[in-house]
Amino acid sequence: MPTPALLSGMDANLAHSAALTLGIIRREGPQTRPDLAAKTGLGRTALAQRLNVLQEAGLVMEGEYGESTGGRNPRLLRFNASAGLILGLELGATSFTVGATDLAGNVLALRNAVHEIAAGPEPALSRAEEVLKDLLAEANLPEGDVWGVGVGLPGPVEYATGRPSEPPIMPGWDNYPVRERLTAAFRAPVWVDNEVNVLALAELRSRREFWGQDFIYVKIGTGIGAGLVSAGRLHRGAQGSAGDIGHVAVAGAENVACRCGKYGCLEAIAGGGALGLQGLRAAQNGRSPILHERLTETENITAQDVITAARNGDHFSVEALTHSGKTIGSVLSTLVNFFNPSIILMGGGVVSNGGQLLASIRETVYQRSLPLATRDLVIRPAHLNSTREGGIIGAAHLALDELFDPATFQRLITHGPPRSVEELHAATALA
Repeated sequence: MPTPALLSGMDANLAHSAALTLGIIRREGPQTRPDLAAKTGLGRTALAQRLNVLQEAGLVMEGEYGESTGGRNPRLLRFNASAGLILGLELGATSFTVGATDLAGNVLALRNAVHEIAAGPEPALSRAEEVLKDLLAEANLPEGDVWGVGVGLPGPVEYATGRPSEPPIMPGWDNYPVRERLTAAFRAPVWVDNEVNVLALAELRSRREFWGQDFIYVKIGTGIGAGLVSAGRLHRGAQGSAGDIGHVAVAGAENVACRCGKYGCLEAIAGGGALGLQGLRAAQNGRSPILHERLTETENITAQDVITAARNGDHFSVEALTHSGKTIGSVLSTLVNFFNPSIILMGGGVVSNGGQLLASIRETVYQRSLPLATRDLVIRPAHLNSTREGGIIGAAHLALDELFDPATFQRLITHGPPRSVEELHAATALA
């Protein structure tokens, strides 16, 4: 990214206005100058000044010609997404996905690998760094072009520090300096969030229909979590733990232990881990002949085995999925009454493959929520695959939203891509 002298003395107001102009091009695609003038409210001279700044910085380029509305065809201005790279890491309980995107969040390279996150932060992050660096080398993507890194973790994360906070399935990760570790590895600023927030952000940034919407992204895998989007903005709460519905207490289940150390949590009753355990017991005591046969073959029962058995007409498995769906739907109905979303997106391996589970969730939410809250409510599967590109797209936008924030854009435009989050904010404070 060039940093010519004319950019170095730019004032904060000009940088902020240039960031807003760039935001329109980034979100809505190539624009003509008259379109930008109408959308920004800037006069011709003021708009030309901001576009000059963005072009000098290598962030906006002249594109093809647009349609004429009388006179010569206007030139389109487009975002130069190839100016840098963003890295994404999504770590799950038993595997992780790494990838690289351009500055528009388009995936350029992607790879999955098997790894137990319970092994601890050092082995998991060392392995992820190794796979990611190999991926960059094979795709001929220079590490020096990396502008930022986004990370999704399967547990509570204090967003301000990027550190996990007592994550139930991540022994040894509590307060681990994930941001500092990856900043040193890639010499770029790093932002870390809960994986469900990352997946909600991926849906928000990938679908224009979600702009300005209120929606909930619910992931049902081994555990259960939710990402909340209010008026088109991800809502994290005061510390970053908003949406952790997996540990909402379920009435009548006070004797069921959860991996978080408490009792009666939703995910301990209805999550994928709970379904697998229920299926194992049914296979052992003979309640499910299909699961008994599966146990003989594999010596284990998973939630996916229960889903498959239900599709094959297994009475126990149908009942188990129906009960889980009702339990999850009951908790979601409370959220619907409280938050009044227009859409609930269902993601995660358990719900994406379990038609019976999703049907039971839908039925319960519509039955138990207020009529006004459900009048226009849509409950449907998420658009992006949560185990592949969804996590990487969301992680990339985690970094992109911060890098192109108008509040910090002056630092980016005058000094080039920062090498840490602290450098980004420190330079902005001094400007």
